[in-house]
Amino acid sequence: MPKTKITLPERFTFTTEIPIRITDLNYGGHVGNDSVLSILHEIRVQFLRHHEYTELDLAGTGIIMADVAIEFKLEVFYGETIRASVAAAEFSRVGFDIYYKLEKISGQRWVTVAVARTGMVCYNYSQKKIASVPKEVCTRLLS
Repeated sequence: MPKTKITLPERFTFTTEIPIRITDLNYGGHVGNDSVLSILHEIRVQFLRHHEYTELDLAGTGIIMADVAIEFKLEVFYGETIRASVAAAEFSRVGFDIYYKLEKISGQRWVTVAVARTGMVCYNYSQKKIASVPKEVCTRLLS
């Protein structure tokens, strides 16, 4: 089976830091793959909030995750802090991708621990159907 390979955008428009909690660890003593997905959710909420949006109100529509890909590079442990760089890209009529680069301090430098992409689709929750990406969203999320 071919390995997942994510090509990150050249420019990220948002950065945040996420401390690793004891509840993020698995039986191996490092951050579990399920916790990485939860951490991506927190990062995405912060990214949207930075742009004055929520997952339920993206300029009048909601969003729903259609797919996710994660490349794990290094272990992360309790007490470490992840720096997450985020960018939106690949806009279509009904969706877009969000890219994430997760890093931690190792010695004196930041090293990549994971990269990810979530495919987001605009969704009208009250009508239970896919919606178009509002025009302002592309401009706002790219800045």
